[in-house]
Amino acid sequence: MIYIVEDDRSIRELELFALKNSGYQTAGFDTAQAFYRALDEALPELVMLDVMLPDEDGLAILARLRARADTRRIPVIMVTAKDTELDKVKGLDAGADDYMTKPFGVMEMIARVKALLRRTDEGREALLVCGGVTLDPEKRVVTAAGVPAELTYKEFELLRLLMKNRGIVISREVIMERVWGASYEGETRTIDVHMRSLRQKLGECGAMIRTIRNVGYMADADQ
Repeated sequence: MIYIVEDDRSIRELELFALKNSGYQTAGFDTAQAFYRALDEALPELVMLDVMLPDEDGLAILARLRARADTRRIPVIMVTAKDTELDKVKGLDAGADDYMTKPFGVMEMIARVKALLRRTDEGREALLVCGGVTLDPEKRVVTAAGVPAELTYKEFELLRLLMKNRGIVISREVIMERVWGASYEGETRTIDVHMRSLRQKLGECGAMIRTIRNVGYMADADQ
């Protein structure tokens, strides 16, 4: 789904029509508030964002998107009538992924959308699945047997490390370095307490995390 935030009806309808004809699902909004309400319902794959809107500046909207954990990675193309270099720099520095100046050609717009979505797909981390547990690195969501698991930051990073290396024993030294960013120095209790909590939150699926005595932990590839 591509969201188009544009208060000029003729431009918005042109963008919607062109993208739909290219096989994309789209939704258009003429105000920031309508856009925010849509975000609460479903997140898009890409946003085309006009700078000049009646209720909120496009750069302010972009800042909000980049500040929210669930929207900070959504690719954004800024669209504006301003064509000075300074305006483009402001948009890109604020976190925009691309910049288009009105008037623009439909073929150029489609090409930019395709290129940005392609780059985004290439850089996106794949879902991790093991022992009934699914971990989404992008959304930072974990489910165990289909049930959401509320993990702390450290627990999430522990689980991601194990699942990315499923079937491989991860030593305590490596766990301490990768997750805590510190040397091991015998911090057995810290790791064990977090592992115990993680297993409990995963319920029966927690059994896929195996303790390898005197070495470390492993996500069981056979689970």
